[in-house]
Amino acid sequence: MSDRLITSLTNDTVKAVRALNMRKERETTGRFLAEGLKFIGEALDQGQTPKLLLVGMEAREHPLLDRARAETRKAGGEVIVVTHPILEKISRRDNPQTVLGVFEQVYTPLSAINPKSAPCWVALEQVRDPGNLGTIIRTADAAGCGGVILIDDCVDPYSTEAVRATMGSVFAVAIAKATSAEFIAWRQSWPGSVIGTRLDATHGYRDAAIQHPALILMGNEQAGLTDTLAAACDVNVKIPMRGRADSLNLAIATGVMVYAVTDAA
Repeated sequence: MSDRLITSLTNDTVKAVRALNMRKERETTGRFLAEGLKFIGEALDQGQTPKLLLVGMEAREHPLLDRARAETRKAGGEVIVVTHPILEKISRRDNPQTVLGVFEQVYTPLSAINPKSAPCWVALEQVRDPGNLGTIIRTADAAGCGGVILIDDCVDPYSTEAVRATMGSVFAVAIAKATSAEFIAWRQSWPGSVIGTRLDATHGYRDAAIQHPALILMGNEQAGLTDTLAAACDVNVKIPMRGRADSLNLAIATGVMVYAVTDAA
């Protein structure tokens, strides 16, 4: 089967794919963009196939690209060959990846989460930076966490910037969404420790007694964890600041907490 060739920047398919860089369009369609053959391979390994697979005319032959083409077609998706200028426009980069995929977003309902399936889970309240969120998803994957729960108004985990920062882990880690009220009601049945992080906490992050599975709550980059969610935790802890800096980057702090908890499992 031959692939469809598109060379015009004004083609309707190209415009629809470009529009996925906007949150409103992602929310309307339930789709998102992933760039690069590594990302496509991670998706395929997790049983997710592209709805559209865009392959640059200069893309080199590769067994993984052959697999991506075959699995996309088998699942009813379309493979399209495009020019370099089209790849630039879609990716908004001067040196774009030569393979792009359009995928369906996947969210896990809170009710479908099995806490005991992993030693650690992460919940984030009102995270604003897509790079932080993507890095946290990647870190959660690397540490063997069960998933990431987004509370209230968080940045879109399927934004282009966040997806890039996950380095493919967006396909491997369960992502859930909840309001603070939904989360607080749901956490009442959590079988292990629920741990908040606050600069004003009295316990150090290594000092608190933790029962697994552990659920780590991290707050907004500027304001930290709200009083409401801090009160819903079994214990609040802090990472000591021994130098002049008064705080850590959110993704770094989450990584410290995740490995402290999983190493203690």
